Amino acid sequence: MSDKFKGANIDLTGPALSAFAVTKSDTADLPVVIRALTIGGGGGVVKYTHARTGAICTTGPLPIGQHSIWARRIWDTGTTATGLTGWE
Repeated sequence: MSDKFKGANIDLTGPALSAFAVTKSDTADLPVVIRALTIGGGGGVVKYTHARTGAICTTGPLPIGQHSIWARRIWDTGTTATGLTGWE
């Protein structure tokens, strides 16, 4: 099988490299920085730490779907959205 992305310079607008179930935490960062977040269980608010600036941000209510959120942590306290998948 060939890998069309091998050696490619992938930026924030490129395809995702992997995805994983997000575990919300008030004390631990995600295993890798994510550039998008899918809400699959129930819409709601997402509190996150911005990957570049370190600012703690809180969204308004978000619907089920994929959202461009560049984050290193998804906070447990303050996040009401469920069924979260992070995209690297």
